[in-house]
Amino acid sequence: MKNNLLALLTIGVSSAVSAQTFTDDFESYTAGSYLGPQSAGAWTTWSNAPGTTEDVLVSSADAFSGTKSLYFSSTSASGGPVDLVRNFGVLNTGQFTMEFNMKVNNGKAGYFNLQRNATIGQVWAMDCFFKDNGTILINNQQGLSFTGSYPQGVWFNYRLEINFNTNVWEVFIDNASQGTFSNPNNQIASIDIYPTDNDAPNDAQYYMDDFSTTITPYTLTSLNAAANLVSFTGANLAGSSVTPKVTVRNLGTTTLNSFDVTVDYNGSQINYPVTGQTLASLATVEITMPSNITLVAGSLPIVATVSNPNGGTDLDPADDEATLLVDPIVPAAGKMVVSEEATGTWCGWCPRGAVAMENMEDKYSAFWAGIAVHNGDPMTDSTYDAGIGALITGYPSALVDRGGAIDPSVMEADFLNRVQIAPVAFIENGATFNATTRELNVSATVDFQQAASSSYKMAIVLTEDNVTGTTSAYNQSNYYSGGGSGVMGGFETLSNPVPAAQMVYTHVARIIAPSFGGATNSFPATVTAGSTHIVNANFILPASWDENEIHIVSMLIDPTGKIDNAGKATIAEAVTNGYANGSLISVNELDQVDATLSIYPNPTAENATVVVQLPTQSNVEMRLVDMNGKVLVAKNYGSLSGATTINVNTTMLEAGTYTIELVLDNTVVKRRFVKL
Repeated sequence: MKNNLLALLTIGVSSAVSAQTFTDDFESYTAGSYLGPQSAGAWTTWSNAPGTTEDVLVSSADAFSGTKSLYFSSTSASGGPVDLVRNFGVLNTGQFTMEFNMKVNNGKAGYFNLQRNATIGQVWAMDCFFKDNGTILINNQQGLSFTGSYPQGVWFNYRLEINFNTNVWEVFIDNASQGTFSNPNNQIASIDIYPTDNDAPNDAQYYMDDFSTTITPYTLTSLNAAANLVSFTGANLAGSSVTPKVTVRNLGTTTLNSFDVTVDYNGSQINYPVTGQTLASLATVEITMPSNITLVAGSLPIVATVSNPNGGTDLDPADDEATLLVDPIVPAAGKMVVSEEATGTWCGWCPRGAVAMENMEDKYSAFWAGIAVHNGDPMTDSTYDAGIGALITGYPSALVDRGGAIDPSVMEADFLNRVQIAPVAFIENGATFNATTRELNVSATVDFQQAASSSYKMAIVLTEDNVTGTTSAYNQSNYYSGGGSGVMGGFETLSNPVPAAQMVYTHVARIIAPSFGGATNSFPATVTAGSTHIVNANFILPASWDENEIHIVSMLIDPTGKIDNAGKATIAEAVTNGYANGSLISVNELDQVDATLSIYPNPTAENATVVVQLPTQSNVEMRLVDMNGKVLVAKNYGSLSGATTINVNTTMLEAGTYTIELVLDNTVVKRRFVKL
């Protein structure tokens, strides 16, 4: 059959080898029957079970050429069951071209991936999503990220051209280039076409026709060092100092012992003579350059050149240079993005959330605040857990500025979008902390850059790093153990579960005040641009919390429930900033007792009224204390019971936050109030 023939074509390349071309237009197949058994082995499935529900039925409903094509449609929320595979053989040198005609139904989506290894399911070299908004998204877990566009509801031609020697991958739509990229997984072995649910349930609906591949092998020369990939360590943000890295590959038959690497960027150059290598044929090595570059705004290339292999002449200069086009994100002034991760020690996939959070901390700490919201373990804060639980469908999950729930492994993309959006207000945290009483008083100074209203709310979170525990409840379930699920930040080398003695938890959400949605009385009805408002919260830190590991995260929540902006500071940094008096949004008790204490009005410009409800006869003493711990008024009321009202003269007080302390026999109950 013509669609199953491998046609050998002679192509003029430097290595004088022949290209192998495969084409399939699906015309000679029987419509309504499975593709695999008719294809003489050209097509199979993920489980190597052609003719089963993993196989695809040949369709006559629509076609680009002729009358037949392949139609893919997800029939469950998780995608599938069709899982069609075409094997190429392991390819990592030479050139490869794959193209097909495709039609994605309006408002629907499509997907395929390229597998890296001959054994399917080990490493995804590339995921390609045709999103339901006409966007193409190409990524993988090794750091690849690329976007393009395609037309919906009509047939279009998709072409992918790969030069493995130079690690240049290029995507074309209808012969128009969508751009190039380098792939950390510069090897492929098969294509897997799987109608996955990547936008909404049952959302994948697409046709494929006229599928073809061309493989052009490469013959190694005796001495050839290739620059295969340029990357950098650090944040892709304008003004960041980053460390360039260059992957050098031996595309010769002679072992490489030395070579020179040069990196050029924005008019500056780094030269590095590399020695002491034993780089075998086809092997790669990542070279970390000895000095940094500072990223600047605008699209500029980082160009890496490898030369002087073994002190001699490179016999194939075509692959000596690799380029990374960098267009750094320019963060909006005063912007801090919040990522809330839903996690738990019982959750075996949650280690990937922990790894993703640490990656974000390492790269973006100046613009990012991470909060790990635990569920069902000793680090759970019930208020926070309930709030985030209503917005997610499973664990692990993440919310970036309380947008849609996503997998934590892809939170970086949402962060890069959010960090560019100018905030309504800038936020600075101030504090006082009494190490003896462990009282932490927080002020969030909110400088409005745009007009707002009382629909905006404030919430203040305390997180703690380096949290450990000794009981089995602190053991971390770990489905990455043994490496079968891939590399995951070192968790693949640990046991399942990871014992508590080996676990250190970061970004742990200790408390959110006053609620997940924020305080309704945070701001007045009208907030003008240029105005400043101060919000206060008071906490008593348990002795088990390490105040040196606490971060204060103050969040401005917009009327839609999204986080507009945040302020982040350690306690020490907040104390240095200084505490400012404002509107109190939370009250914490030193001790829970069988008594209720309320103060109204609060805040107040006049006198305050204290109402005490005592279930038993108690000796009552009241003290009025300022934020420095100074007792301003003290009075003993003797033995009281039931409901008691006490009027407090506050007219002589300056504006600020104060504490009413009631000593009930040997128990102290505290409440805060604000004098306007």
